[in-house]
Amino acid sequence: MKRIASLFILLLLVAPFITLAHPGHGDTDGYTIIHYFVEPAHAITTFSIMAAAIIYLIYKRSVKQQK
Repeated sequence: MKRIASLFILLLLVAPFITLAHPGHGDTDGYTIIHYFVEPAHAITTFSIMAAAIIYLIYKRSVKQQK
């Protein structure tokens, strides 16, 4: 489990460096939080990271309750 947690943390730390700015897409301003939730190019990544974080927290809570 420590390996999965380490990989997850590494992904969160590296994610800003592997994503590149790309002007000229979407209808919302690129410098707002709304942009990352409504534009498909970002929404898939945003919701995937959120889902992974939620699944990880649920898993950690269930392991803690079993002990």
